[in-house]
Amino acid sequence: MEETIKYIKAKTDGFKPEIGLILGSGLGEFADDYCEYALLYSDIPNFIKSSVKGHKGRLVFSEIEGKKVVMMQGRNHFYEGYTMSEITYPVKVMKELGVKTIILTNAAGAVNESFRPGDLMLITDHINFMGTNPLIGPNDEKFGERFPDMSEIYKKDLIKLAKKCAEKLGIDIQRGVYFATSGPSYETPAEINMARILGADAVGMSTVPEAIVANYCGLKVLGISCISNAASGISDMKLSHMEVIETTNKAKTRFKSLILSILKAL
Repeated sequence: MEETIKYIKAKTDGFKPEIGLILGSGLGEFADDYCEYALLYSDIPNFIKSSVKGHKGRLVFSEIEGKKVVMMQGRNHFYEGYTMSEITYPVKVMKELGVKTIILTNAAGAVNESFRPGDLMLITDHINFMGTNPLIGPNDEKFGERFPDMSEIYKKDLIKLAKKCAEKLGIDIQRGVYFATSGPSYETPAEINMARILGADAVGMSTVPEAIVANYCGLKVLGISCISNAASGISDMKLSHMEVIETTNKAKTRFKSLILSILKAL
């Protein structure tokens, strides 16, 4: 960690971010618009490189709406073969850089049948169905306690703030529970039906490990899903990553406006 932080500070003239932003599939363009410093994951000591299409794999630093922000332009996933510790390492790096609030974004499939592709959803809670937990292993008291409370991972005050921002922009935003699977295969109709019975509104293959670690580290968490497709069994269409990218591209204008409004209001 010391090696990672030393490298980042040297390359960014000691830039001290207060807000972290993780950009999911198809949403990375936001970082292109605001880029003061950009470091490739492959150049940062102890970082791992994302192999997923639509993820540039850069750590971008910039001042946006008067706030100093560090952005992950693409994330790493459990299904790429990395450990939970490896994919959540950047969250701990953000904590060490001074981040207090983190905004997690993703592209997700609609489990709630009233949701439509292109909708934005504020995450109110999650169900971890990935089969493991990023906090398994020796605990480092420097980051958090052994048994962290998870009763309010996604802070209610941030959800309320984001909802107000959406209303001001005229964006009809959804709220719901995010169901996380390991991937990389999409879910079966039976699995989606199970997720719905369990109380899920959207399904995806990321975000939850980061949210758990961010909460563990004492960061305030806001989660936003871009509903990219109807989940398996809801629509007769076959699911594809290309569809995910196409839908998030269509929603990116509203997404950018919402993020800017939230950053300004924080």
